[in-house]
Order: sequence, then structure tokens, then C-alpha cells
Amino acid sequence: MKASSSSSSAFFSISQTQISNPKSVLFNFCKTPRTHQRSSFFKSLKCIQSPPPSKPTSFSCSTVTLSPSQTTHLPPRSLSSLVSEFQSLLEPLDRVKRLLRYASLLPPLPDSSRSDSNRVMGCTARVWLEAQMDSDGKMRFWADSDSEITKGFCACLVSVLDGAPPEQMLGLKTEDLAALNVGLPGGERSRVNTWHNVLVSMQKRTRALVAQKEGKAPFEPFPSLVITTEGVHPKGSYAEAQARYLFPDESKVKELVNVLKEKKIGVVAHFYMDPQVQGILTAAQKDWPHIYISDSLVMADTAVKMAKAGCKFITVLGVDFMSENVRAILDQAGFGEVGVYRMSNERIGCSLADAAATPDYMNYLDTASNSLPSLHVIYINTSLETKAYAHELVPTITCTSSNAVQTILQAFAQIPDLTIWYGPDSYMGANIKELFQQMTSMSDEEIAEIHPEHNRNTINSLLPHLHYYENGTCIVHHLFGHEVVEKINEMYCDSFLTAHFEVPGEMFSLAMEAKRRGMGVVGSTQNILDFIKQRVREALDRNVDDHLQFVLGTESGMVTSIVAAVRSLLNSSKSTSCAKINVEIVFPVSSESMTKTSTSSSPALNSVKKGDVILPVVPGVASGEGCSIHGGCASCPYMKMNSLTSLLKVCHHLPDERNNLKAYEAERFKLQTPQGKSIADVGCEPILHMRHFQAKKELSEKLVYQVLGTRAVSSTEKKSSSSRLQFNDNVSIQ
Repeated sequence: MKASSSSSSAFFSISQTQISNPKSVLFNFCKTPRTHQRSSFFKSLKCIQSPPPSKPTSFSCSTVTLSPSQTTHLPPRSLSSLVSEFQSLLEPLDRVKRLLRYASLLPPLPDSSRSDSNRVMGCTARVWLEAQMDSDGKMRFWADSDSEITKGFCACLVSVLDGAPPEQMLGLKTEDLAALNVGLPGGERSRVNTWHNVLVSMQKRTRALVAQKEGKAPFEPFPSLVITTEGVHPKGSYAEAQARYLFPDESKVKELVNVLKEKKIGVVAHFYMDPQVQGILTAAQKDWPHIYISDSLVMADTAVKMAKAGCKFITVLGVDFMSENVRAILDQAGFGEVGVYRMSNERIGCSLADAAATPDYMNYLDTASNSLPSLHVIYINTSLETKAYAHELVPTITCTSSNAVQTILQAFAQIPDLTIWYGPDSYMGANIKELFQQMTSMSDEEIAEIHPEHNRNTINSLLPHLHYYENGTCIVHHLFGHEVVEKINEMYCDSFLTAHFEVPGEMFSLAMEAKRRGMGVVGSTQNILDFIKQRVREALDRNVDDHLQFVLGTESGMVTSIVAAVRSLLNSSKSTSCAKINVEIVFPVSSESMTKTSTSSSPALNSVKKGDVILPVVPGVASGEGCSIHGGCASCPYMKMNSLTSLLKVCHHLPDERNNLKAYEAERFKLQTPQGKSIADVGCEPILHMRHFQAKKELSEKLVYQVLGTRAVSSTEKKSSSSRLQFNDNVSIQ
């Protein structure tokens, strides 16, 4: 099994098929009852003896030869014995031999059981697992693999967990298997993940069988899209709505391309755009290169490249702070004559950006300004005006969801007595703090792989100096609530789990646990896309049939870019691979979604008040999938104000000689800061500080001076030179 990063980044899931009748599960194998095979397997374990260790830690044969009814405490006792057995083997080669010996004793599964529905996801080698509950209510397991070493792992787990009561089975945690890293040469982290992912699959099957025995109705699966070389296949009406625009109207594509070419218009769009818009844009990219779909940070950079390539206008499909940033960055780059246009004549807001534009947030920064030295780390998804006002109160640097952790670590490394104030996203702030708390239990060597200037002492010193704003959320990620998390944990715990860094703590913890097993990612939209692409590439490289299932823990607009990327990978491999790879994207949507049957985007839609925020009801589909205050929101109502109709309208009216598009234009800030400076100039400075950090991997001298004043050069000169980064960006939360 491949891990997504080194062991130091550990902080940073079964098929949905259920066994309908546990008593009728395959007992006839090669004309031999499985109960007999299991008995033979356990008896064979008597032949495996550890060499005499210095203390009594040899494997207890009596433990594994007990009948299921006698093994009330089987997992903890046998697990301890298994750990002792492998720890008594000091040479890696001896451990390999022991695993191969276990593998030779595990009865193979019949071909009929080596099916996709029995596959354990996340393993480099193919692993199959079957489970049933016997008449005594104990769990029985069968496993197999096409890798002998992995088969040995499976044999060990079956020997420990077969016959266990469900409550003990479900009480185990993946951390309980940490000591079973048998230290095989090469890919140690990958091999640890084998133990973990097989255990998670065993537990998922156990939960399903317990629920079936108790007569509970199974959860309805989330809607999903299955991507294959033949096309895209939706499951559920919400997925059907998403899939409808993946193959857009060619006449609309042609119309858009023609007007973009004629008037030299560039398009920058956020990943969260409506699928209809993204479908058209993705198709139009083939004939007009100046269309780019990305996260918010890259949008302004790409706009500058488009201006350099000769584009006279830039249309921005996003919320207002994104068009503001594009306007300001173009001005900073000397392209003030290039027009920048939004997609609505009304305000396109953002609940998170709005949270930072409040007196409460300014009061938060007032407190920061009285605690010196202080640095304000502000999320990129805020307005230039907010950045400008904040920067005059407290020296400020922007961050993204993919570099926030490293920004804070580097700042504290360069200025050890620093107090850091993060905002405005409350969930991200809490997740960052939780992540640092988890780092305190890591070794100094593991922490140094994340950042060379840190160890357990420095992380412990950092924690009380880290503050985060507690009243700011993104309405999309805020709604990944308990109901959604419970369903993911029940039905999708063995799937690949992706989560934006802005999700609530419960979802964050679930994704972090998956990340530890190489089965998840927590980060930005780009991190999520990169993770999915990497796992698909790995499956293609293995060149065996596979089904990859990803839970999309962010806004559903991401699916267009995901589908385009996955289809490109699958189609490019047709000539070199004969394997059938299916990629399923799951939308975790609440069952109590608020919907309207109307597809109108009229502002007259009903609204719902959630805290201090008024949320418009997002048009959904008749089956009740969409957006819910009860947990799980698949769409951002603000992003959906960027319609194809608006895009075509703006493009056709350019150049705007009659001022028909005045309300659509991204205006320059005419106001000044309290200190009499340009909002655009001051608001761009925290972004430039981040640019420096991204390029040099250290805080700029200017920012350090702003934090420390006249003490900056003398107090940080030595520290700054020693902290010129050599940390590995790949071991962050990405």
C-alpha cells in the first residue's frame, strides 16, 4: 500500500455491497467447509515458533487455537502476542520469512470471492476480504492477496481477530496496530497502512452485519459519479444534475469561443463554479487557451499572464473579493488598462470574507496589536479592504489552506517569542491548533521532517502563542456536520477521504485518520485534485482492475475539474493499459436538504437564518439532495451567481462603450486607509509577503521589521539565515 507522504506527516475508506444473509455466506470452498479450513489454519500456527527471546514474549499458540466461543478477550491478548512475536525477531529478513510462513498457511479465496466488491481499497497489492457473523454472534473473516507479504499481513490479522465479538472488533483503533510495523526494508509506511486499511475494512463489514442483525435499515448511499473510459455514470438525482453539464452544448461552446477570440477576453474561474459553467469553460479551453479554472490564489496570477499574452479584458467567475484581487494585482503588474469584470450587477458575497469585515474582527485585531510582537496570518479568502485595515493594525501576511501550517511554523522559527493571530476561518484555526497539538506526540526527528527548526519543545512553546478567530465560517464547509460524518464513518470509512482545511473538526478528524493510512488528504482545492490524480496514476501503474472511491469533502463544483482530470488520465492510458479502472466521486449530501423545484436564480428565493448569516435557499432537485442546515452542503449559493448567461452577456457587450456593464466592473478602491494610504497598495502588501515566503521559504526582512520594529535586524539576523528553508513542502497537510 502506498502512503501519500512520509511517516512524519501521518497527521496529514468496502464496497457498498452488504451481505444480505450472513448464514448463507460462502462456506463451501474447494469442497472443504471454511470452518475446517480455519481450524487447519490455526493448528498450522503451532508450527510457527519464535526463537527464545531474552524474556517470555514468544507467540502463544494456545491463544490462536481456542474456538471462537472461548475467545471473549481474543483481540487484545492475541494482538499483544503477535506484537511480541515480531518484536522478538531482530533481523528484517527473519520477519519477512515469518510473514511468508503465515501467508503459506492462509487458505486462498475462491475466484468467485476475489471480486471488486470484496476488495480492500488503498493497497498497492490487491487484497480481498469477506466477513460473516456466526450463530454465536462472533465475527468470522476470510482474506487473500496477490502479494505473498500482504497475504502474510492478512493471515496475522485473521488469526488475531477471527472469532472476536463485534464490540471488541469495533473497539480497536488503527493506532493499536502501530507496533505491528514489522520493519521490512523499503516502504515501511506503506506496509503499516496495510494493517490499518484491512482493519478498517473488517470494522466496516462488522458494523453492517451488526446493523443487519439488529434489524436497522441501512443508510442510503450518497449520490456519486462513476468515471470510466466509456464515460460518466451518475448514481442519484443530485449526481445526475452534476453530470448533466459535463458534456456541454456544442453551440454554446462555439458561441463563447468566438466572442472570446474576437474581443481578446481571458476567463479566470474558481473551482466552485456551477457545473454548467465549468462544463462549457472546460470544453472551450481546447480552442481558446486563455481560460483557467483554479483556486482563488492562482486566479490573479493567471490574469496577469493573460494580460501579458494580449488579453484586453479579464472576466472573473468567483465572489467579489476574487475580482478585487485580480483588479489590484493587474494594477500592481502595470496592466491598469485591462478591464476586469464580475458576473453579476449585484454583490457576490462570501460568508467567510464577510466575517472578517466586521467590528468584531477589528476588535480581535485590536487585542493582537496590544500583544507585541504579533503577526496576523489572514486567510487569502478575504477582501483587500480587510487586508489593508488589518495590516495597519497588526503586521499581516496572507496564507492559503495549503501553506498556512508552514507559514506559522516558519514565523515562529524566525521570531520565537512571536504571538500569532490567525483568522478569520474558525474551523481552519481550530484544525491548525489541533494539528500542532498532535505534533507534540511525535518524535523530534518526525517534526524536523516537517520543519527543520522545530522539535517537541518548540511546538509546545508555540501552542500558547497561537490564537484564532472564533466567529468566521464558510457556509459550505460549515454544513459538513455530524449527520454527514456519521454516514461517512458508517459507509465510506474505507474509501479515500478528501476534506478542505475549512471543514468542522469532526470531519477534519475523520480525514486526518484517513490520511494516516494513506487514504486521505486535508488541504486546498488544488491539494484535493492533486491527491485524486495521484491515486488514479498509481492505479494505472499497477495495471490491474480497480475501483477507487473518493468522498468529496468540499464544494461540488470541484467535480467538473476532477472529472476532466480523471478522464484525461484514463484515456491517455488506453494504449498502454488493459486494466479497467473505475473512479467514483461521492457527494456527501445531507438527507434533510433544503430544495426548490424551480431552477430560477431569482433573488426572491426564500432565506434561512443560521446564526448571524442569512442564507438563500439553494435550488436543489426533487429528491431532496442539495444544501441543508442539518449538515452537508454541496453548493455555494454565492458562487452560483456566476451563470453562463451572465458570462455571455458581459462578453457580448465588451468593450463597454455605453456603460451597460458599469455594475459588472471590478472597480478600483478609491478609499484610503486610516493612515491615508491606498487600500489597494496596503491590501496587496500581505499578499506580497506571502509571495516572498512561497519563493524564499522565509519571512521577508520587511515583514520581520514590521513585526519587531528597530529590533528586527539585530535580533533575527542569525535566526533568519539559519531558517532559510530546507523544510519539505510535501510533508505538510497537503
